[in-house]
Amino acid sequence: MAAPRISFEFFPPRTAEQKLILESTWQKLAPLNPDYLSVTFGAGGSTLEATREAVEALVETTGVPVAPHLSCMAKSREMLHSILYSYQQKGINRLVVLRGDRPDGLTGPGPFQYANELVSYIREEFGAWFHIEVACYPEFHPESPSPQSEMFYFKQKVEAGADGAVSQYFYNADSYFRFVEECGLAGIDIPITPGIMPITNYRQLARFSDICGAEIPRWIRRRLEAYGDDGASIRAFGLDVVTALCERLLRGGAPGLHIYTLNRANASFLLWQRLNSVVS
Repeated sequence: MAAPRISFEFFPPRTAEQKLILESTWQKLAPLNPDYLSVTFGAGGSTLEATREAVEALVETTGVPVAPHLSCMAKSREMLHSILYSYQQKGINRLVVLRGDRPDGLTGPGPFQYANELVSYIREEFGAWFHIEVACYPEFHPESPSPQSEMFYFKQKVEAGADGAVSQYFYNADSYFRFVEECGLAGIDIPITPGIMPITNYRQLARFSDICGAEIPRWIRRRLEAYGDDGASIRAFGLDVVTALCERLLRGGAPGLHIYTLNRANASFLLWQRLNSVVS
């Protein structure tokens, strides 16, 4: 197995303390030679300035390609064009494009309703300048009425001009392999990179999973519940589980791994060490 291609995802800090934590995180992870670092974009552009600041800091200090997230929930086409133009001027040529979640209290339609519309807009305005990653859901988006609709909407994003996709996190490798197989049958041939969520805090993970529809297999859930407040045991067990998952994905042909860091370095760094020890 070759050394894995890895990317790391961060969210923009909102406080001075969060900013220091994020800086220490990327200082530890950027030297691991990731393909790129991504920064999320808040609902309705709620973290717009924080996202821009984090992106600029990463570009200036890490020497690693940066992929800002861009959401349909930006407030206007003018806002979107301004953001994209500023990224282009800084030499940023990679994006993660999402529909995004509508923030509480925001009424009325945004400039685009679906990610495929935003992908089309970016292609119309900026041609092939940006490499565009979109989202996909091997275990289905919570709002998808059927597997068929899931594939239909994903294919729309691909046909609009997506270059690759990053999946929602999961802990069942079979769901990923089945999804990739079904994509092939549907004529979708872009690289589909599995999203990986390290396990460090069971309550937090359970909350995230309930919101986004990611399944925690019963055997994992029961083990995590049994550890109670024993954080060290949860982290050790989580590292074993996620390492085994990643090894299986990579051996099965996954093009790389996209790790959701939650702005913490240790779990991602230890996972990287484990995976690289297998190939060294």
